[in-house]
Amino acid sequence: MQRTHKQEKKQFEKLFKQEHVDNFEDRFKVLETFLQTEKHVTSAELTQMLNERGYDLDNEFVRDTLKLMCNFGFARKNKFDNGIVRYEHWHLGQHHDHLICIKCRKIVEFEEDSLENLQISIASKHGFHLLQHRMELYGICSACMKERVKLMPLSDAKQGERLIVRNIMGGTGARMRLLAMGIRPEDEIDVITNISRGQLVIAIEQKRFVIGQGLAQKIIVEPVER
Repeated sequence: MQRTHKQEKKQFEKLFKQEHVDNFEDRFKVLETFLQTEKHVTSAELTQMLNERGYDLDNEFVRDTLKLMCNFGFARKNKFDNGIVRYEHWHLGQHHDHLICIKCRKIVEFEEDSLENLQISIASKHGFHLLQHRMELYGICSACMKERVKLMPLSDAKQGERLIVRNIMGGTGARMRLLAMGIRPEDEIDVITNISRGQLVIAIEQKRFVIGQGLAQKIIVEPVER
């Protein structure tokens, strides 16, 4: 990796000087600091890292440099499901996909040749010449799973989870209301959406249900491991 980073720095210097990009020395500091982290960073996080190294650069300059780095193929811009823009290295000839924890936001890069070959095969069957692709798999990492309670109210569930109804709390009124809707203990639920302080949309088999947060707190569920 050190050899790759050395090559990146040489190409960065050649291209930026060739294109007469201004403030080259400061922009080179941004590249060096960026290459020394393996995380997916925001422009603000990278600015903080630069400031901690004693470089007095503002976030607007760092964001502009990252934009140039993307344009010249030194960085990739990602916007995962929470909408925050993050940047990662773009090493030529290398490709990876992402596993993203929906709880702690941890991002894991992985490579799998069999998946790459399968995607090329699928594209070919449909008459496509594959140019690029991006795979993002969302779930809960092992560390967060260990911290998670086994039983929880439906209101705490994450979008995309599959759950089993284990109990309905809150008295006869809530129980009868849910039974009338068609939600019963031992039903398997797919969480379609869960907007904080808003409504949940869930699915049981082929039927969708809209449930308020108050009622969702009374449905005790257990995650189904896939």
